[in-house]
Amino acid sequence: MPASVITPPGLTLHDGVREACDRIIQLLLLNLQKLVYNRGSPSLADSPPRPVPFLDALRSHVRDLCVETLRLERKRFLWQHQLLGLLAVYSAPHCATDALFFLLTLARTQEELALATQLYAVLSSCLTDLLPATVKTCVCQIHAGRLPEPQIAQLFRNLALVV
Repeated sequence: MPASVITPPGLTLHDGVREACDRIIQLLLLNLQKLVYNRGSPSLADSPPRPVPFLDALRSHVRDLCVETLRLERKRFLWQHQLLGLLAVYSAPHCATDALFFLLTLARTQEELALATQLYAVLSSCLTDLLPATVKTCVCQIHAGRLPEPQIAQLFRNLALVV
C-alpha cells in the first residue's frame, strides 16, 4: 500500500479507520450534493444562488481532479468521480465540458474511458446540449494547439470508442 499524508511508508491503517474516513467523505459529498442541487435557478427577484467556496476553489483544478480520478485507486476514484460530477454541475457549462474533455483525452484503458461515459450519463440528465458543447470544447482545444499529437490521437481513439 502506498504511503499517504496520514501514514508513513510501511504503516497501514486499521480497517475501522478506513471505514470511518469513508463514511465522513460520503457525508461530506452528500452535503455538497444538497448544496449543488438545491441552488436552483434564481428568478430576477431572487438573490443569486449561494456560493460554495470549496467548489469555487476547485474550478481551476478540474484537470488535476480528472488525472487523480483516472488513477483508479481503491475507493478514492469513486468519490473523486462523484466530486467531479458535483463540480461540473455547480460550475456548468464550462467545467462540465472541460471535465469530459480531460477524461476523454487522458483515458488510456476501457475502465478509464468508462469514467467519461458515466460522468456524461450523470451530467446529461441535468445539463442541456452537453454533447455538442463537449465536442466544441474538444475542437477548440485542438485548434488552439494545446494538445500534443499523442493526446490528439488518444482523444480521437476514445471518441471513436464511445460513439
